[in-house]
Amino acid sequence: MAAGRRLNYFDPMGDMKYFFKAGQFGLALAATFLLALTGCVGYVQGPPQGNVYVAPPVVVVQDDYVYYPNYQVYYSSSRHQYAYLEGSAWVSRPAPPGVSVNVLMASPSVKMDFHDSPAAHHAAVVKQYPKNWSPSGSNQRRNDNQRGDQRDDRGGNNGR
Repeated sequence: MAAGRRLNYFDPMGDMKYFFKAGQFGLALAATFLLALTGCVGYVQGPPQGNVYVAPPVVVVQDDYVYYPNYQVYYSSSRHQYAYLEGSAWVSRPAPPGVSVNVLMASPSVKMDFHDSPAAHHAAVVKQYPKNWSPSGSNQRRNDNQRGDQRDDRGGNNGR
């Protein structure tokens, strides 16, 4: 090989004619392309909207019962249901059995202290409050109220 002779090989770094001269437009285009690629790589898709299940909120309400001894019926104001024995099974319905709501509400009643099923307490409740039970002194209170109403009417001022 001769010292003055040059080897013929391809040197892309040394030959600037092979480089792309992008200018400002080319640089912006390349940056946009790179951002689009990195955006796709970093995107995580969530579950499809049709398959999303949201559990309903849990609301805990304690049962509160009023017992009507004459009819052996319990009423839960939180559930708006009447509970009673029908044959040998306990049922819960929106209306009392065989009596109108007005007649039932006018009969003697007792607020119960338990907050679970009436079936668990019915045997003890029936012993404590048998049919035809009424609160002690309930007739006396009714007579006092009637007398009070008569006094107001006799006074002529009609409560004014």
